[in-house]
This record gives sequence, structure tokens and C-alpha cells, in this order.
Amino acid sequence: MTKLEEKLQQIKKEERVGLMTHVVIGYPTLEETISIAKTMAENGVDIIELQIPFSDPLADGPTIMHACEKSLENGTKVKDAFIIMRQLTSQIPTPLLFMAYYNTVFKYGVEKFCKNAQAAGASGLIVPDMPIDEESEEHFLFFCRKYDLHNIQVISPASTEDRLKKNAEVASGFVYCTARQGITGAKDQLDQNITTYIEKVKSFFSVPVAIGFGISKRQHIQALKPHADIAVIGSAIINIINKSNESDTKQKIKQFLLELKS
Repeated sequence: MTKLEEKLQQIKKEERVGLMTHVVIGYPTLEETISIAKTMAENGVDIIELQIPFSDPLADGPTIMHACEKSLENGTKVKDAFIIMRQLTSQIPTPLLFMAYYNTVFKYGVEKFCKNAQAAGASGLIVPDMPIDEESEEHFLFFCRKYDLHNIQVISPASTEDRLKKNAEVASGFVYCTARQGITGAKDQLDQNITTYIEKVKSFFSVPVAIGFGISKRQHIQALKPHADIAVIGSAIINIINKSNESDTKQKIKQFLLELKS
């Protein structure tokens, strides 16, 4: 059983909504990426998503896009992502996932990327713009399986039943559902149709269901509890980083996480 599978079983046994958080590698710096991820792990985060910065992150809103731009301006490379992953997996027990856009994986080399991700300690990959229709040419899912990486499929409220069925057939670990169409970003209110959407997804998928895009407060997680297995927090934490000094970033993230889990 993989580290991610063990964590998902623990969440289910404890009858709670798991918490997955998001960091952009190299933002604000590589050193702070490690510090922030360790703070998350120390304060009850179940899964951490490490995003490899990309110049045209289509699914990301202004908050994460800005973080990617700053990270790239800092000179962050794909090789740095593997170094960060390796350092973190040696220091914290939390399952770690790479989030990347397919251009990064393709340019690096699909098999080489998967092989190096496994060697660095990644539990899985989230590549939202890798369409399963291209698998016969790209072999992304094949190499994920070869190197024991969970391929986390991403779907949205716009996904048709045909797309849900196709993604369900190859899903591994859990399925990442965007809470709305469009881009990432913290919101005050969840979509009023979200529970209907989640139940529809669960009728196709046997793996746990994660909900992201707009989750930013304890009330959101409480609303998801009867329906979803994992809540994903991304932009809300980056907003905290943006409003903090390096000296108090860890404390403010800790406080935010404790409030979410209270």
C-alpha cells in the first residue's frame, strides 16, 4: 500500500474531510517553499500539492499565476522541483504530489519525469491538461503505473458523462474535482449546485473525491463533509503568504490551518 493510499484510508476511518494544500515551488523562494510545506505538515495537512511553476498556467487564477511568475523570475527549474521533493520526503511523512502542466512533463521527457518523480519520493502527479484521449501517443498513464505514481485525474462541472466515465476507468488515488468552471481563486461562497455535482461524480468514480477551486474557510469544509473526502486549499494560503513577512509567514499559515480544522 502506498503512502497516499494509507492516508486516504486514515481519513475515511476517522470520518472526516481530509485537507490538501498547495504550494508553488520557488515562491517566495525555494528555501521558504520547504519551510511552508513543513509548517503545513506539522499542522495537520494530509496531502501537499507541489506545483512546478509554468509560464502559462491555464487553470490558475491571478494569485497562483503571480506566484508562478515570481518563481520563474527567481530562476526556478524543473530540477529544483525534484530537489525540493526529495528534501521534503526525507523530512515529513505527508504524501506529496507534483502538480504540473503537460508541456513541462513533455519537454522533460514523460518517462524520465515519472522515473525522477518516483525517485524523489512523489506519491503521484496532477497534470490537468493531459487529455486521456492522447494516451496512445503520450503514454503518460502507462509511465505513472510503471513508476508507482498515482495519476490524479482532474474533472470539472462541465465534464460530460462520457468524460466522467473515461476518467473513472483510469483514476488512481483520488479524483480532483474543480468546484466550478474556470480558474483557481479563493471565494466567499461555494457553488449552490456543488453537492449535486459531487454526487454525480461519485456515481462514476470509486476512488475518493477531492474538491478544489475556491475553498477558503472552515464553513466550506463543513459544507463538504457529508459529500467530499478531501478539501483542497490553494489560493487562500498564497494570499496569506503575499500579506506576510518572511518572519511571520509560518505563524500565520499555522493559525489559518488551525482555524480550518477547528
